[in-house]
Amino acid sequence: MKICSLLPSGTEIAFALGLGDLVVGVSDICDYPSEVRTKHIACRSLIDTSTLSSREVEQKIREYTDAGQSTFELDVEWLESEKPDLILTQDLCYVCDVDAEQVFQAVDGSGSNPQVLVLSATTVSEIYDNIREVGDAGGVIEKAEGLVSSMQRRVAAVTSKLDRVEYRPKVFSLEGVDPLAAGGHWIPEMRILAGGRDEMFAPGCPATRLAWEQVTGYDPELLLLILCSSDLQRNLREVHWLACQEGWWDMGAVRAGQVYLIDHVCFSRPGPRIVDGIEILAQIFHPDLFEGLIPEDAVMKFRLPASGKCSPEDLADCFRPYP
Repeated sequence: MKICSLLPSGTEIAFALGLGDLVVGVSDICDYPSEVRTKHIACRSLIDTSTLSSREVEQKIREYTDAGQSTFELDVEWLESEKPDLILTQDLCYVCDVDAEQVFQAVDGSGSNPQVLVLSATTVSEIYDNIREVGDAGGVIEKAEGLVSSMQRRVAAVTSKLDRVEYRPKVFSLEGVDPLAAGGHWIPEMRILAGGRDEMFAPGCPATRLAWEQVTGYDPELLLLILCSSDLQRNLREVHWLACQEGWWDMGAVRAGQVYLIDHVCFSRPGPRIVDGIEILAQIFHPDLFEGLIPEDAVMKFRLPASGKCSPEDLADCFRPYP
């Protein structure tokens, strides 16, 4: 059997199920586990998010969209010659990964007739279902059930500790700045499962563009910066924009030093590592109950300058590794 995974979450699911040796092609943003780097790149993003700012990425996306073009390029010739039996794709976000419609168009009439499995989870339970679907398609349904059970036990270990918690902090997370965006789908549910209070977004809701006044008006006790497709270094390049906004220095989370930068990989990829994300949030929200759940180099915490403010250019220097 040959598997081609065109999105990081699908790749991570396949490898977690022991199907890594069957994966013959991936996208250029699939980077976990490390073995994936030996696979053929079957899909490339035409926008380099590692070097462009969020505003520049937005502009590039608009240019492609206005021209009626995709921001991803499929290696159609390779798909026709390699003839994978199973292709993993998605239809939730045409910005983050190649869209299912483009995949169907590429394989239509190719003669190979692969199974195209569209992963479109919007809640944690649907992520479990996606894992089962990949397991069933790959002939390892028992492994899939075992992986789901393991994930559920870890989540239950968090939520059972939180049963006796009387107070849950009001939290807010940004998955994009300039332009502002709040992540939807499974992200609000992760915040709730980790012991946070979310009064703006319900589990399964779509991702949403925001006005800055919505953030300051909500005035969260904890503010999380989990910028989609961004590691900590890219996050640091983006934070200066926040200090330019009216009311930033007056926000409760900022004054209390409760602003966190978090690597996106355990949040923006609906696969096995979302449980890592829930555990990370649980320790941030309730450090008196949880410890040892935050991997090294995954989180940075804001420290208010002694003067109470700093220039936007210096804001990145206010973040330190956490814990």
